[in-house]
Formats: sequence, C-alpha cells, structure tokens
Amino acid sequence: PSPRQLGACWAGVGGERPPHPLDAALIFAPAGELVPAALRAVAKGGTVVCAGIHMSTIPAFPYDILWGERRIVSVANLTRRDGDEFLALAPKVPVRTEVVRFPLEEANDALERLRRGALQGAAVLLP
Repeated sequence: PSPRQLGACWAGVGGERPPHPLDAALIFAPAGELVPAALRAVAKGGTVVCAGIHMSTIPAFPYDILWGERRIVSVANLTRRDGDEFLALAPKVPVRTEVVRFPLEEANDALERLRRGALQGAAVLLP
C-alpha cells in the first residue's frame, strides 16, 4: 500500500511541494538536502522531523524558511515515555503497518531487496 492508503494526508517525493502548508514534515531518507525543501513545505509553527539515525550534511539555507517559529528536530533521543505516548495514540489515528518477514538465514536477501526498493513496508528478521 501507498502512504496514502496507510493513512497519510499527503505524501510526496523529494522537492515536491504539497498542495497546502503542512503542520509537519517527516524525513526518513538520510538526505540532508531535503531539510530546506521540508522547511519550505511546513506552515509557520510547523516542524521538520529528521527521522533517520544518520543524515548527510544539511546545506545552508536562507533564514526566511526557518523564520515563523518553524523547528527542525531529530528522533535520536526518544524516551520510554515517548514510546508509551505513541503506542497509546497509534490505534486512534489509525497507524497501519506492512511487514515482510524473513528467516534470519535470508538476511542478505532482505538487505538486497531493501537496497533495490523492492520491499513494501518493513523487513523483519526472524531468528
């Protein structure tokens, strides 16, 4: 399923502008160059979330796309409380997930399919 089928109001590719200003933009790709584009897409007071563990260098950008109380945050320091709050909220949204299970001995196949973009959802290795 697409992000829209999973409940997203809008989903686009890097640099694509949404039809209206967003409350928040989530960047899962480790591509710092997406941060200025995401800042341009969020409304004043909006948040850009860098949701990866690693990201390439964020390029310089003009202050006017940060102005208006926009914020850039990372998710590297989530707490147990954050997890509890998310799990309590998830059924209300609703969050729907897609999982592809792989036996541990097929880990290399799972990684290769991930690299090719041939997976729909998250890959899970089963011991």
